[in-house]
Amino acid sequence: MIFIILHVLLYPASNGYNSYFDKDEKSIGGLKNPPKVSKELYYAALVFDLLALILGFIISYWFVLFLFVYGLVSKAYSHPSVRLKKYPIWGWVAAGIFQGYFTVLMVAIGLSPEGIETIYQAKIQFAAVLSTFLLFGSYPMTQVYQHEEDAQRGDRTISLILGIPGTFHFTGLFFGFSVSMFVGFFLTYYNLMQGLVFVVSLSPVLIFFSWWYVRMRKDLSLANFENTMRLNLISAICLNGFFGWLIFV
Repeated sequence: MIFIILHVLLYPASNGYNSYFDKDEKSIGGLKNPPKVSKELYYAALVFDLLALILGFIISYWFVLFLFVYGLVSKAYSHPSVRLKKYPIWGWVAAGIFQGYFTVLMVAIGLSPEGIETIYQAKIQFAAVLSTFLLFGSYPMTQVYQHEEDAQRGDRTISLILGIPGTFHFTGLFFGFSVSMFVGFFLTYYNLMQGLVFVVSLSPVLIFFSWWYVRMRKDLSLANFENTMRLNLISAICLNGFFGWLIFV
């Protein structure tokens, strides 16, 4: 039920709502040629949000509260009255914290019979913080091919501020730090095997990122939609593969 609420309702609602106000004409995440947005998209996003909250009551009141707060922050990201996206630091911090730390706590609350008490556990806090660090690194890469369109709208994203090479350096730094800390997490709460498998699982991400970086240094136009989506796909397959393995060991 939590999976359905988040991945079928909450996340699509957030994506649709932000797309409505962004009105992207060039490539965005998952769509190389996005269609023009309409008012129907706006209303559909609100309906999905409402359904997520209604179903959330099956889980718990605390879970619904977290869903509601997440929805508010995601709307503030692109709504013209706030538009966190146009502030490089605030947009980056909000995305990293709420898609990482906050979401881990939300899922932990939903899964645990202890409810809100579960988020005070050191293991949950450690995992939540590390998730945010991982997102702090990966998030700017999702903006690296949108500099021209973001600049035209007046959105000074963190990737735009860093520049294309700077975004790669920034992501590499955070990725290396977060992966090393995740190894520490698995050594603390699991064992050496889990830590090693985690590193091996992510090695395809490092290989592709390094290959892309070397080519990008010679041709900045390769920091494009296609390569960004390839990185996202490889990362998703590797991470989901690892956590799928972790469930059954």
